[in-house]
Amino acid sequence: MARLAQTAGLTDVQQEIVSTVRDFVDKEIIPVATELEHRDEYPQQIVDGLKELGLFGLMIPEEYGGLGESLLTYALCVEEIARGWMSVSGIINTHFIVAYMLKQHGTQEQKDHFLPRMAAGDIRGAFSMSEPALGSDVSAISSKAVRDGDEYVLTGQKMWLTNGGTSSLVAVLVRSDEGHPEGTAPHKSMTTFLVEKEPGFGEVRPGLTIPGKIEKMGYKGVDTTELIMDGLRVPADRVLGGVTGRGFYQMMDGVEVGRVNVAARGCGVAQRAFELGVSYAQQRHTFGKPIAQHQAIQFKLAEMATKVEAAHAMMVNAARKKDSGQRNDLEAGMAKYLASEYCKEVVEDAFRIHGGYGFSKEYEIERLYREAPMLLIGEGTAEIQKMIIGRRLLEEYRFQG
Repeated sequence: MARLAQTAGLTDVQQEIVSTVRDFVDKEIIPVATELEHRDEYPQQIVDGLKELGLFGLMIPEEYGGLGESLLTYALCVEEIARGWMSVSGIINTHFIVAYMLKQHGTQEQKDHFLPRMAAGDIRGAFSMSEPALGSDVSAISSKAVRDGDEYVLTGQKMWLTNGGTSSLVAVLVRSDEGHPEGTAPHKSMTTFLVEKEPGFGEVRPGLTIPGKIEKMGYKGVDTTELIMDGLRVPADRVLGGVTGRGFYQMMDGVEVGRVNVAARGCGVAQRAFELGVSYAQQRHTFGKPIAQHQAIQFKLAEMATKVEAAHAMMVNAARKKDSGQRNDLEAGMAKYLASEYCKEVVEDAFRIHGGYGFSKEYEIERLYREAPMLLIGEGTAEIQKMIIGRRLLEEYRFQG
C-alpha cells in the first residue's frame, strides 16, 4: 500500500471494500484504460466487473439490496477508480447521485420501484440540470413542465448529461409553475422528474431524444450528451417526492455529495500522476544519474506529494461531515476546489518530469493531462465553488457591529 493518502479510523469492512476496489483497478482498469480512452470506447467489461462487486449499490440501503455504506466509503472507492481511469468514476457518480436523491427525497413507491434495480446495476441513473444557454446559473432554467390531467408535459433542451446514452433513468430539473404564483422565487418553482427511457441514442421514448455523444478533449469512454424534450409525457407519480416546487433543493442536496465525489476524483487522478512522475524520475537518466537525484525534480516531487496529501485530507473531512448528518456545503466546496486545482498542478508537474515523452500518446500521463481540466468545471466551476465558500464564510463570521 502506498504511503500517501492513507485514511485513519476506517472499519475492517471499509478497508476490505477499498482494498478490493484498488486490486480491481490495478488488474482490470489501468492496463486497458489508455487504449480504451484513445478509442473513446465505453468500458462495458469494466462496468460489468463493478456491477459484480456491488459498487452500483454501495450507498443504497441494505433493505433495497445495496451495501448501505457511508459517503466516505464511496468517496474512497471513487478515489481508487479515478486513479485508474476517471471516466469510470463518472459512470458510477451520476448513478449514485440519482440513487442518493431517491433515498433522501423519493416517495416510498419510488424507492421500492427504483432502488433495488439500481442497487443491482440493472437501472443506470443520470441527472440533468444544465441547459445550453445557462451554464452555472441554475435559477435561469427554461425547460418547463405543464400539468395535463394525471401527467405532465415536458418541453426544453438540457446539456452535459454524463451517461445520457447508457442510462435508463434520468432525474431532470425543470420549471413547473403549477401552484406557484407570479413572482415566486425561481428556485421555488422547480421540480425534479424521474424520467425512464431506453438506453441508446435518437428518440429513446416518445417526446425524448438523445442526439448523440458530444466530442470532448478528455473524459472519453463515458458518453456526455444533450437531452431534448418535445411534448414528453411523464406521469404525476414520477415527480420526485410527489410534490412540485422542491426540485432545486433536491438537486442541490445531490450536488453536495457529487462535489465530494469530484474532490475524490481529483485526489485519485493526482495520486496516479504522482505515481507516474516518481516512477519515471527514478528510471530516466540525465548527466550520469537518475533525474530523481536532481534537486529540481525532488522539489517537484515534494510539492506534488504534499498536494496529494492535503487534497485527500480535505476530501475525507467533507465526506465525514456529511455522514455525521451535518451540512457540508462549505467543506464540500473547499474540497472540490482544492482537489481539482491541486490535481491540475500535480498532473502538470508529472507531465513536465516526463519531458518530451509526456507529449506522446504512448505514455499514460498524456491522458491524465487531458482529463484533469474537466474537474475544474464539473459539478460547478472553481469560480462557483469560491462564491459558495465566500457566502458561507460570511454567514459563519457575520460582523456583529
